[in-house]
Amino acid sequence: MTARGKIFVALFSGINVGGNRIVKMAELRAFFEALGFTAVQSYVQSGNVVFRADEGDAAELAGTIEDAFETKWGFRSRIMVRDADWLARRVAENPYPEVADEPKKLHLYTLERQPTEEEEKRLADKCTGPEHFTVKGDAFYLKAPNGLGHSEFANLIPRTLKVPGTARNWRTVLTLLEMAKAAG
Repeated sequence: MTARGKIFVALFSGINVGGNRIVKMAELRAFFEALGFTAVQSYVQSGNVVFRADEGDAAELAGTIEDAFETKWGFRSRIMVRDADWLARRVAENPYPEVADEPKKLHLYTLERQPTEEEEKRLADKCTGPEHFTVKGDAFYLKAPNGLGHSEFANLIPRTLKVPGTARNWRTVLTLLEMAKAAG
């Protein structure tokens, strides 16, 4: 890390969904600042935070943030933390550039770990509709031609893959990358 720290993105899972587990973004930004992070910005209500940390890696930061979040809000949210370089690589490696201009048809899942071959095959066996997916390390790309809301396959992903993660549409991914670049 540089003397100025390193830029990270935190992706929360399961907050502000269906009127449950409500966390206001202004409070979430203040929470990150209270933890000592700087250049804190949030994007949309689903829990996307760009921030600068002076020390620590993504895994350490995720654990610290998850524990402090549970203490403050009284429930646990799985939080995927990745550095800005990870996000830039994932955008550059997009296997579905033909739908990059249709952000509701392309989603990036940030996974806790890389799926095993067996887990990936189990999911491929369930992918019988118009969707396509590609796994690259701890990133899962989903091309859903009819949109995520109309995808039966998308509903099968968490319980079939069994690798914790959280998804963002391509517009959110690109916006977070721009925010990270501007913060860096």
